[in-house]
Amino acid sequence: MGKRGSRSRSQLLSALTKKQKKHLRDFGEEHPSWDRASRKDTKPQICQPSESTDTSSSESEAESEPEHVSGYHKLLATLKTVSEEEEEEDEEEEEGEGEGEGEEEEEGSVVEEAEMNDEDGDSDVSVEEEKAAESTELRENRILPADPEGKDGDKPPGTSQQEYPEEFTDAKHESLFSLETNFLEEESRGSCSLKASQDPFLQHMNKELKEKEIQAIATNPQMTCQLKWPILGQLVFSSKFQKLETFKPPKDIDLKSLHLQKPLETTWTKTNSHFLSGLHKSSSPFTPLQKELFLIMNSYRDLLYPERTALQNGEEIRHVYCLHAINHVLKANAQVLGNNSRRRSQKLGVGDDDDFRDQGLTRPKVLIVVPFREAALRVVQLFISLLEGDSKKKIIVSNKKRFNGEYGSDPEERPPNLKRPEDYEAVFVGNIDDHFRIGVAILQRSIRLYAPFYSSDILIASPLGLRTIIGAEGEKKRDFDFLSSVELLIIDQADIYLMQNWEHVLHLMSHMNLLPLDSHGVDFSRVRMWSLNNWSKFYRQTLLFGALQDAQINSVFNKHCVNMQGQVAVRNVPMTGSISHVLVQLPHVFQRMEAENLALVIDARFNFFVNKILPQYRDAVMSHTLVYVPSYFDFVRLRNYFKKEDLNFTHICEYAQKSAVSRARQFFFQGEKQFLLLTERFHFYKRYTIKGIRNLIFYELPTYPHFYSEVCNMLRATTRGEEAAWTCTVLYSKYDAQRLASVVGVERAAQMLQSKKNVHLFITGER
Repeated sequence: MGKRGSRSRSQLLSALTKKQKKHLRDFGEEHPSWDRASRKDTKPQICQPSESTDTSSSESEAESEPEHVSGYHKLLATLKTVSEEEEEEDEEEEEGEGEGEGEEEEEGSVVEEAEMNDEDGDSDVSVEEEKAAESTELRENRILPADPEGKDGDKPPGTSQQEYPEEFTDAKHESLFSLETNFLEEESRGSCSLKASQDPFLQHMNKELKEKEIQAIATNPQMTCQLKWPILGQLVFSSKFQKLETFKPPKDIDLKSLHLQKPLETTWTKTNSHFLSGLHKSSSPFTPLQKELFLIMNSYRDLLYPERTALQNGEEIRHVYCLHAINHVLKANAQVLGNNSRRRSQKLGVGDDDDFRDQGLTRPKVLIVVPFREAALRVVQLFISLLEGDSKKKIIVSNKKRFNGEYGSDPEERPPNLKRPEDYEAVFVGNIDDHFRIGVAILQRSIRLYAPFYSSDILIASPLGLRTIIGAEGEKKRDFDFLSSVELLIIDQADIYLMQNWEHVLHLMSHMNLLPLDSHGVDFSRVRMWSLNNWSKFYRQTLLFGALQDAQINSVFNKHCVNMQGQVAVRNVPMTGSISHVLVQLPHVFQRMEAENLALVIDARFNFFVNKILPQYRDAVMSHTLVYVPSYFDFVRLRNYFKKEDLNFTHICEYAQKSAVSRARQFFFQGEKQFLLLTERFHFYKRYTIKGIRNLIFYELPTYPHFYSEVCNMLRATTRGEEAAWTCTVLYSKYDAQRLASVVGVERAAQMLQSKKNVHLFITGER
């Protein structure tokens, strides 16, 4: 800058604040956002800023003076480091030394200083804090200019602050967890497993598909191959690509051969020690089930495992898929940070080199769908344990206290005298709120909870939580761009979503891996070509865990899972059905109805029930009749018909008030109401024992096989010598083959479906 006149200089210095004088001394020019014209017109006013205005002032300055901000960007680009410590101690540090480590230390100091100020509750804003907020805001705007959280860091994508206050905040950690401004630590470079050419992560992500292969998917027949594994049982390998590769699990497994990213090789054994304690004479870091599951996961094939139960192997499976998820994220981030270091050493600018393609169109890589907050809490706790292990050095977890408060539960809230089956207690444990979503950013040995979605590596959400963000066609506020580059989709406890709302899952799957509508500040020179070609769905791995074989779950797996590595589905058939667990002496009459196609089954079942079954129970002698209805839509249809026919009935559904449920149960028990309509979802969420049942009708086979034996065993709740008059009638069609096999066993189900007879009788509880 040129020399100013003494008079003008004295006037200038007299009007400068302490901050502005310091900026003039350091940089030799006025601050670009200092407007001299406005200063002449109006006298400076001293205002007391509120607690929430630390960054809003810098935002307004950046918006009102874009040309000055861009100039300031150029000025900042000429500096080797920008740090609060460097500004306070001008002469102590030389430019050009310790650039990467200096940035990391300075960002950590900014975070610690901000946290101390928040804890003290001090509303005064010092000059250094104003400078830190300003430089942080400018750095964020330069890195993510199109990120919606850059403007409103405390609101999720597609929502407003009024609708979801205090959600996805913590903007002060943005630069600390930014992949663009951080570099790989020196100690991690030598031990980085990404250099291994046989690493399944690199083999999968670096494989380039050809246009011919994509076009041939529509016409290629699906190739399948069946194998039997020791623990998983019958596996079906399938693929629509030309090659179908299968493999069998080795007897022994070594952690080094799995290419786990540091520090997972050391932390996994301690984290998983609870399940290894019961194994005798085994040095394997996995249980037999975990070993076979992880081998499939680590090969990046899609997986459908329909035998995950909350009571037996649920936590065992959660551990292994969390290991796979955190391993994938650490490898992906290490690749990005390593390329950042190489680009910096080669002094490459944006778009200078086309060899560093290591990202997707958006940052979120992993989406974990779980039904309740308790499950999300356990997933995050596993992530922390896998990164921390038994090391003395604790990892940094931001917003941990808030997370434990919102996702934890109070044991005293649960009634102590509540007696329910063991599987119910295992499913509905802890915080069972089903509307939540949270972003998690992971950078080396630090975890940031409540990260904005577009700054997150892992998203953990319920189907309902995602549905409220994705929105519907025609809604103004909706966003699903964060799903565009998901490389690993984990859907846990899929059977519970059948009881919640399966439409939310279908809505989510239809919005996976679509091209984003906005760039969200991405550097296109770093985006993989297959992501730019909109082929992300062929690289996405989907892991689907549930407790039962169901046609709707199978449909999602067959329709939406098109991974180029192929699919693996566990297809074990039930040899003995749940009817073997019925303890009461009861005749079970299975009546088959005919339907021309699947679309006509609903009407065919209703007509068959009204014309063939219901007339047998209209007589007053057939009192105390419970009608078990799995579908709520069928329940509404039957309820309306019973009202129209003026039948003596009452009903209980999941939407009924507690008082209405008590009255209905009492009326049915006393015999004042002849029929009781009961929905499956009510039984799933409440598990009440209905007393007074003498006649039982299954309008459709239950979704959960063990519900059949549970409901049948309710007949013994009140025994008054009427055991000889008990009846049970079940309606089924050829399209209910899976549910029928789960109830009566696969061999009997095959005979019943192929038989010319439409009525089959089973008697249980014989002595």
